[in-house]
Amino acid sequence: MRRRAFVGAGALLLAGGRTAFAQHAHHGAPPPPDQLTALRAPGPVTLTPEQLAQRGLESPAPPGPPGRWEARAPLPLPRSEMAWATAWEGKMHILGGYAEQRVDRPYHHVYDPRADRWSEAAPIPVGANHVGVVADAGRIYALGGFTEQNRAAHDGAFAYEVASDRWTRIAPLTRARGAAGVVALNGKIHIIGGAADPARERASIGWHEVYDPQTDRWEQRKALPGARDHVGIVAHNGVIHVIGGRFNTFEFNTGLHHVYLPEQDQWVTRAPLPSVRSGHGLVVVNGRFYAMGGETGRFENGTLTGTVHGQMESYDPATDTWQSHAPMPTPRHGLGAVALEGRIHVAGGGPVVGGGIQSSVHEAFLPG
Repeated sequence: MRRRAFVGAGALLLAGGRTAFAQHAHHGAPPPPDQLTALRAPGPVTLTPEQLAQRGLESPAPPGPPGRWEARAPLPLPRSEMAWATAWEGKMHILGGYAEQRVDRPYHHVYDPRADRWSEAAPIPVGANHVGVVADAGRIYALGGFTEQNRAAHDGAFAYEVASDRWTRIAPLTRARGAAGVVALNGKIHIIGGAADPARERASIGWHEVYDPQTDRWEQRKALPGARDHVGIVAHNGVIHVIGGRFNTFEFNTGLHHVYLPEQDQWVTRAPLPSVRSGHGLVVVNGRFYAMGGETGRFENGTLTGTVHGQMESYDPATDTWQSHAPMPTPRHGLGAVALEGRIHVAGGGPVVGGGIQSSVHEAFLPG
């Protein structure tokens, strides 16, 4: 039998004193070396003081209830730049990404929060990074992605039947892309923004298309204003929110917050993301949107550096306002984030700017 289970490691982390974190008390300790690996060499990895100094924690948003972070069973292997993760029937699904010194991994790991345990499911038919994923009506959709390092987009589209652990091909994307935002709304799948080829000119796009599972067809909708990729995206109360992201590269991030109104096929703006970033997570818990992680890159004398964001900020769509909460114990970008049973689970991701290091770190946030 191909599927195998991985024993939960929460109990092991208890002994290390990392089960609950108070605000501002936990950011000096690096992640365990055995939860890190380098893209171009095997692990373990110990982060340097310069790499740890990339962490950004302060938020300009007014403080809200701090909440608390807890350690959970790490991913079975360090990964980053996968799909942004999705959830179905109370379990977290993480697909694709960088792992084991490659950037085209087809892995499909599933996390059960009640058992604090990971297992393997059927891999994606085309291994890639920055795959767009979403779950709806018993299916998980995997759309596009890059087959090279943040380059070389493909147009493959697949649907995973959760009950049968089986993938099938659906109508391909009309145009290849990776790092797009994907959500389900009213029985249809929206793919918005992303980046496209040619690889040497990799540029953000604003394309917005909708897939109808009943007809296996794609239709065009009004493009995203401010074409960008690596966005945070959620569907809530009948509309779609696209928050943050980057214009072409992580040197040009934005806090833009656009809302798509499907009945009018129009976009409007809302309060921007306080900590400007890309490659972050965005999930909904009790009607609030929580944004965590992400990166901002820059080159100093030809050397890549910047900020790996640990800020946790939340948005109230009723008042169009943001507030801040306890920052991430281990700031990361290119991570998987979902809401399960009132907690926000954040697994994997890169602990330094760029794709050079992957992590298996898994932490959960309980809102205050």
